[in-house]
Amino acid sequence: MKKIWEQYRHFLLLILFRILYIWFIYCEKTVVPKYIMFSPIDLKIPFVKEFVVPYLFWYIYMAFGFIYLGFVSKKDYYRLFLFIFIGMVICYTVYTVLPNGQNLRPVITADDIFSKAIKNIYEKDTPTNVAPSIHVLNSIAIHIALIRYEPFKENRILRFTSLGIMLFICASTVLIKQHSVLDVIWAIVLSGVLYFSIYLLPQLVETEKDREKTVAYFQ
Repeated sequence: MKKIWEQYRHFLLLILFRILYIWFIYCEKTVVPKYIMFSPIDLKIPFVKEFVVPYLFWYIYMAFGFIYLGFVSKKDYYRLFLFIFIGMVICYTVYTVLPNGQNLRPVITADDIFSKAIKNIYEKDTPTNVAPSIHVLNSIAIHIALIRYEPFKENRILRFTSLGIMLFICASTVLIKQHSVLDVIWAIVLSGVLYFSIYLLPQLVETEKDREKTVAYFQ
C-alpha cells in the first residue's frame, strides 16, 4: 500500500479542482454580464447541432489526458495540471472582475437527440462567464501535454488524432453557439502565455544554465 501511495499520490492534486468548481458555481449564480462578447464573424458561423458530440467528448478527452499521463509520466502530468489549474484560475478571475456573457444562442425547437443534448447544456450552463473559453483552453492544454510526451511526439497517428479531437472540440464551442469567436481567441492567447511559461521558459533557463556551465568549464 505504501508503494502504491508513493507512486500515485499525485492524483490527489485533482481534488483542488473542487475549489474551482465551487468558484464556477459562484460565478454562475452571481455574475451579471457587463460585457457582451460578439464579433461579426459570429453571424457567419452556422449553428450545427451535431457538433454537440465533440463538445461533450471534451469530458472524455480531459479525463484521458489526466489519467493517462498520471500513470505514464509524472513530469507531464504536473505540467498539465499547472497549465489547466492556473489557466482556470485566471479565467475565473476574469469572469469575476470583468463579467461577460453572450447572446448567440438560438431557440431550439427540434426534438432529436442532438437538439435535446444542446437544450440540456443551455439549461445547466448559463450564457455567462464565456471569455476566455475554458473548453478551448483545456482542450489545448491536453493536446500540448500529450504531444510533449515522447511516445506521442514520435507517433504521427497519435499526434494527429489528438490534434483533430482538439480542433473539433474548439470548433464545437462556436458551432453550437456556446461561445463567441472572441472567447476562442482569448483562450488561444492565454494558452500561448501558459505554454511559454510552463514549457518553454524552463527549457530556456535550463539551456542558459548549461551554457554558463560550459563557459565556466573552459575558463
